[in-house]
Amino acid sequence: MKGRVAMDILLSLPGLFVAIIFHELAHGYTAYKLGDNTAKDAGRLTINPLKHIDPIGFIFMLVFKFGWAKPVPINPNNFKKRKRDTILVSIAGPLINFIIAIIMGFVITLIPIKNSIVFQIILTTLWYNIMLGTFNLLPFPPLDGSKIVASLLPVKYEFYFYKYEKYFYIILLILIATDLINKLLGPIINFVLNILIRVIT
Repeated sequence: MKGRVAMDILLSLPGLFVAIIFHELAHGYTAYKLGDNTAKDAGRLTINPLKHIDPIGFIFMLVFKFGWAKPVPINPNNFKKRKRDTILVSIAGPLINFIIAIIMGFVITLIPIKNSIVFQIILTTLWYNIMLGTFNLLPFPPLDGSKIVASLLPVKYEFYFYKYEKYFYIILLILIATDLINKLLGPIINFVLNILIRVIT
């Protein structure tokens, strides 16, 4: 039993690394292209997973099948259009996750995969990308969705959003601690999966 659990964790790592690396790399690269070198100067424009892993978020992904990576540092003041570019950078991470999930879906659908290990790696890659992309769109700091919501608000309300964002952290922690996060994410992930199925079939 323990050997099976260890094997499942081992086979989960490639998909998990792909989801994390490209999610954070997309944030950093998009910010770089929009005029902000903060992520580049911090060494985050790399495929080295150690640069992007948040230890607690990583453990959550392995154990609970949802979690987070280490946020890429950005300085919105370097953007030409702060609100618009902040939204673009925030969307870039989840978007690349969904694109990778679609690619994995096409691989499973179009290519006969007889090796069970390869199939499991591709399937977990699909799952982690859907999970990470969906989870990060929730409107709670420090997730990407919070930055999207804040940037859509008028400047006055955006100020108050960031001023009191610590309370949104508490809400997120409560959702995780009480397992309500699964009830919240479940329908959203199923919705995303249904869209994915329509795209690849």
